[in-house]
Amino acid sequence: MDNKSTIEDIRKRFDKDVERFSNLETGQVSTIDANISLELITESAKRLRPQAENLLDVGCGAGNYTLKMLSKLPDLNCTLLDLSLPMLEKAQERVSAETKGTVEIVQGDLRKVELPVKHYDIILAGAVLHHLRDESDWLFTFSKLHRLLKPGGCLMISDLIVQDSDVLTAYIWEKYSDYLIEIGGEEYKNKVLEYIEIEDSPRSLNFQLDLMKNTGFRKVEVLHKNLCFAAYGGIK
Repeated sequence: MDNKSTIEDIRKRFDKDVERFSNLETGQVSTIDANISLELITESAKRLRPQAENLLDVGCGAGNYTLKMLSKLPDLNCTLLDLSLPMLEKAQERVSAETKGTVEIVQGDLRKVELPVKHYDIILAGAVLHHLRDESDWLFTFSKLHRLLKPGGCLMISDLIVQDSDVLTAYIWEKYSDYLIEIGGEEYKNKVLEYIEIEDSPRSLNFQLDLMKNTGFRKVEVLHKNLCFAAYGGIK
């Protein structure tokens, strides 16, 4: 994966895209069922932790996922984590207007920043884990997310995925290519797929669910899957 973007490359790109990612319609146009997945993971989190106090939004971007969560559980204490300071500043502005709870921003890589263990009722990870690279990255990250949750807390994820079978992955990407052409034409399709090739390294849903179980999550759930996108999570 030597040809993949570095963390610094990713940070710089998101620094320039704050306004686009502040709007789900423009920030996730290439994501199939983005609004459905967002609804499912936040509503599930609400039902699993109706008395939740503390939320961590990993790779929060401009705050869309936290804002949706606050529409269901107002006045959560929100910790917003992202590589991009401009994204965090935008998220802080938007989220602070919607909660009477505390709003803390943390700039950095989840794998490296210091966060309180057994503190969060809900962790949201929207379109961020596909930036992880090798298996040690994935193992370390899921283990850390598990440690950060209170007992009974939930990790809810919406992300790009692949299949376990290379043959089926190729088939799913063909179908995804058709979708991209339909919404934006051939040039748009090529742009999105080239971006994924450079920046992303998604893993299969089965891989991630197994990893959650292996790192201590009591239960794992699949909420939705459509081609190469899914909404899923784990309960500590």
